[in-house]
Amino acid sequence: MKNRSLMLMTIVAFGYALLYVPIISVIVYSFNDSRLVTLWGGFSLRWYVSLLSDEDLLGAALLSLRIAIVSATFATALGAIVALALHRVNRLRGRLLLYGMVTAPLVMPEIITGLSLLFLFISMADLIGWPASRGATTITIAHITFSMAYVVVIVRSRLAAMDESLEDAAMDLGGRPVAVFFDITVPMLLPALVSGWLLAFTLSLDDLVISSFVSGPGATTLPMLIFAKVRLGVTPDINAITTIIILLVAVAVATAAFVSGRRESAGLRGVR
Repeated sequence: MKNRSLMLMTIVAFGYALLYVPIISVIVYSFNDSRLVTLWGGFSLRWYVSLLSDEDLLGAALLSLRIAIVSATFATALGAIVALALHRVNRLRGRLLLYGMVTAPLVMPEIITGLSLLFLFISMADLIGWPASRGATTITIAHITFSMAYVVVIVRSRLAAMDESLEDAAMDLGGRPVAVFFDITVPMLLPALVSGWLLAFTLSLDDLVISSFVSGPGATTLPMLIFAKVRLGVTPDINAITTIIILLVAVAVATAAFVSGRRESAGLRGVR
């Protein structure tokens, strides 16, 4: 029994090592004073300082953040609406077709999605003249398209586990549907909405393949710039900007977990 437990712990430790050792190594070597990534030359903040003078890298990072925030917000709103329609509207025609179309990006290869969106934008430009060129707008639309599927799955799973008796009680007490939705339904869905937004934000910030298809001149995202740089060799400034992104994502996830935990604790105290 002890040997079995030891083996399981070893497997788990090996799995976590595969996930986090590369991330930790990137963070550690971002403070490396040497120009060689694999050669430690002492602790230094020189590469973080050099980021302030790298306009291309800063511009790509700011563009990626703007696209990620906008696309995550729209994907969360649209995904929540679709999830509510699929879960609450019993007589919705084409329910299976809608669910299949929404969740198709989950299993569709990214290269197919990117190529399809590229053809779509080219056709729209020929027919209606918009978008006139590919850039930040087309990247944002593409990110909304594929990240919305993840939001639908998360919100729908929350709806399936949610107690609808509170909404029924509020309606019986004279609450209007709109007021009940914003006062009862939305707060109950908030953990799922926050999780969906964070996942959509991370997917947008991390996307390379689809962005490469639908981007244009002057619209280079951070993953695209990093990919172009690492083809010539990894430099310490790449480790620095990557560490900053990791820190931002970690803070966002910790904040969301803290807020969700406080809401759950408040709900339990209210029940008591």
